[in-house]
Amino acid sequence: MCRNIHQLHNFQPAATDDEVYAASLQFVRKISGSTKPSKANEAAFNRAVEEIAHISRHLLADLVTSAPPKNREVEAAKAKERSAKRFAAA
Repeated sequence: MCRNIHQLHNFQPAATDDEVYAASLQFVRKISGSTKPSKANEAAFNRAVEEIAHISRHLLADLVTSAPPKNREVEAAKAKERSAKRFAAA
């Protein structure tokens, strides 16, 4: 599940609300052990996702760095290359 949580800080353009929400959803799924909550737990699950997304947006807004922003396309290409090496037929 957590492989879908990616670094969101220090990218140009900045992380979107959808990316922050997706990472928050994956986090809540991981710690709850459930990809889809029951009706009884749905409100608590959704509230947790919203609260974590809200706090994550604040965190990303407050972080500072002296490193130059990363390029999303370049980082995606690097990840694809690492994946191809990892899963290449032996």
